[in-house]
Amino acid sequence: MIVIGELINSTRREIKNAIEERNTALIQEIAKKQVEAGADYLDVNAGAFVDDEIDHLLWLIDVVQAVTDVPLAIDSADPEAIEAGLKAHKGASPMINSVTAEVEKFEAILPLIKQYNAKTIALCLNDDGMPSTADERLAIVKWFCDRFTKEGIPLSDVFLDPLVKPVSVNGSFGNEVLNTLDAINKQYPDIHTTCGLSNVSFGLPVRKLLNQAFFVMCISRGMDSVIIDPLDQGIMSLMYASEVLVDRDEKCAKYLKAVRDGVVSA
Repeated sequence: MIVIGELINSTRREIKNAIEERNTALIQEIAKKQVEAGADYLDVNAGAFVDDEIDHLLWLIDVVQAVTDVPLAIDSADPEAIEAGLKAHKGASPMINSVTAEVEKFEAILPLIKQYNAKTIALCLNDDGMPSTADERLAIVKWFCDRFTKEGIPLSDVFLDPLVKPVSVNGSFGNEVLNTLDAINKQYPDIHTTCGLSNVSFGLPVRKLLNQAFFVMCISRGMDSVIIDPLDQGIMSLMYASEVLVDRDEKCAKYLKAVRDGVVSA
């Protein structure tokens, strides 16, 4: 499972304040803790600063890269900010979070993906909006795969996010995502799948329970990446356990190591 640590995001009050105050120590502590907990990528987002996002994003990248060589996910809706972030990134291939199938936005990001050999989170969202059914999502997936293949971008560098919608709005929304994951992994075995879990429980009590249950279900349908808080021992424990049960952990090696390291809890 590829873990993308979500905590360095300016939509979180603690992070927004730290960016404004240039609190290097706090940002670096959160970065290091996420890596120690198992993050393979660190998401960095300064999008809450509409007028000076690029300056804040570059500061974040510099501060985080000073203490870890884990690749970053440059998280922005602004192609100019993404380009600036990619230029500042050092080391292994960066990730872009994210690109949609909205044609104008896609065409703006495509040259950057190619120039920087960037991994890409591709959202199932196009000019018609956010899909509801598995079939609608799979049509967008096909569009992405056709375009990436045509442009010579390896599908193994793509992380498809089917976009989770709240089951409080429609009880079928969880199943539609699970069916989409199942179909993607059968039709496009080289591609990665990922998602942000928390939207599934929006509007309901005890959200953490629903998020965790849905996480396990997604792994059972082949999802091999996730955007989460890696400091949440409960959900990380479920990740290690689930990978054993779906035969994605040879000889249970990662699970056993996590137990020895005290990472897994019942």
